[in-house]
Amino acid sequence: MISANNVTLRLGKKALFEDVNIKFTEGNCYGLIGANGAGKSTFLKILSGKLETTKGDIFITPGQRMSVLEQDHFKYDEYPVMDVVIMGNERLYQIMKEKDAIYAKEDFTDEDGIRASELEGEFAELNGWEAESDAAMLLNGLGIGTDFHFSMMNTLNGNEKVKVLLAKALFGNPDILLLDEPTNHLDLDAIAWLEDFLIDFDNTVIVVSHDRYFLNKVCTHTADIDYGKIQLYAGNYDFWYESSQLLIKQMKEANKKKEEKIKELQEFISRFSANASKSKQATSRKRALEKIELEEIRPSSRKYPYVDFRPDREIGNEVLTVEGISKTIDGVKVLDNISFIVGRNDKIAFVGGNELAKTTLFQILMDEIKPDEGTFKWGVTTSQAYFPKDSTKEFDNDYTIVDWLTGYSPVKDVTYVRGFLGRMLFAGEDGVKKVNILSGGEKVRCLLSKMMISGANCLILDEPTNHLDMESITALNNGMIKFPGVELFACHDHQFVQTTANRIMEILPDGQLIDKITTYDEYLASDEMARKRTVYTNKNVEDDN
Repeated sequence: MISANNVTLRLGKKALFEDVNIKFTEGNCYGLIGANGAGKSTFLKILSGKLETTKGDIFITPGQRMSVLEQDHFKYDEYPVMDVVIMGNERLYQIMKEKDAIYAKEDFTDEDGIRASELEGEFAELNGWEAESDAAMLLNGLGIGTDFHFSMMNTLNGNEKVKVLLAKALFGNPDILLLDEPTNHLDLDAIAWLEDFLIDFDNTVIVVSHDRYFLNKVCTHTADIDYGKIQLYAGNYDFWYESSQLLIKQMKEANKKKEEKIKELQEFISRFSANASKSKQATSRKRALEKIELEEIRPSSRKYPYVDFRPDREIGNEVLTVEGISKTIDGVKVLDNISFIVGRNDKIAFVGGNELAKTTLFQILMDEIKPDEGTFKWGVTTSQAYFPKDSTKEFDNDYTIVDWLTGYSPVKDVTYVRGFLGRMLFAGEDGVKKVNILSGGEKVRCLLSKMMISGANCLILDEPTNHLDMESITALNNGMIKFPGVELFACHDHQFVQTTANRIMEILPDGQLIDKITTYDEYLASDEMARKRTVYTNKNVEDDN
């Protein structure tokens, strides 16, 4: 168990948290939610002891081990992958290293023998003999193949490092598990594996995530941060939403009845306060009036942008034809003879773990890179807007947000441009911020403003939900559902894909394409056994090699 007792945290004059009391108990998974800036990650740092409180304290049941998902992807670059995962149980890793050092000695003494015996006993108690197999299970589940288990961390790419750090956090059955955005940079298969792992996990989990489907799947409770307080709800994200909306509705109805009573009492007092025969009754009602207190209903600190893609022209029957596209990058064939035709009503989600293949295909379709083989052709009625996975170049300048967006606007009018920025929560002075100092979420909202102002009827989006808060993801999800044009997108948010796409394409590790007209849930259900056979076959091939 872990609890916060009267916790207050002040940053300068501002109180981020004020007298927070909350208890997290064993066997439950708590989703920690709140608007950007509400303090979700900060609260996890307080719980983990990485940040001191201004007032109050954190209590952890004595003897319990806490594990935290780390965010520094370069911290362990000089260590092997397997070592990093086992470091998740710090004491076990220390024992392993001390044992190795003792057994490596040339002049092995009696004292060394006694110490080695002590370490072996503790090693066995901590399930040390199963450590490597347990770590391998976690890595394989998250999509890190056996070939990489003993590689150095600095040989892995960013997404692979994230998976290793997640495996490190999960390793060794910790009593308390703190996860800050664990699904970031995970493919949908790895997220599904993590969901199953956490559902079966018997200890305490506290997780911050912007993935609504993930929170609904794994959470038994929801802890909502708003205005420096944390309100605990039994149930997942959807249950919290329904409960919180119902609570506000009930408070409003209760206030309405109280207001009617107040009005009735005020009218009686006004009418009879000067009447001698009614003065006692008037005085009595005045006392009753003073006792009535309206419930304080504070509007949530959450802010929802308004995403509305409106194409300037209707799209024709001929949209996009892709024929035989192949592309090799750094000696690896990421696209192998890809062909498909896009219809005017298609909303296509590109799924699966081949991240580079999806990004490469989008870059080819936007004419940013050339294929090695094959062709593609956009219809004459089409116009495209593109959301790149890496937008570094877009913001490598000294423009203000208004000037930056005006450069892409067909109408060079500041009021017109600010209208689009206002929809994405850039109001007033925000418009004169320099784009090169924006946060990740602010850059995403700028790019969505650019797509809206373009009036395109074909949208290509490569991981648009990265860096967005729950409210912005919901707004983008709704905007894409309403959009009357064509969409090609890659996204790790299960609910986003399920509610938006009517066609699923998966680019396999060998660069070939699976193409089905179906929803995402139906695709997963129909291909579950085929996927397992593919994994099994690939594993056998690796083992044979």
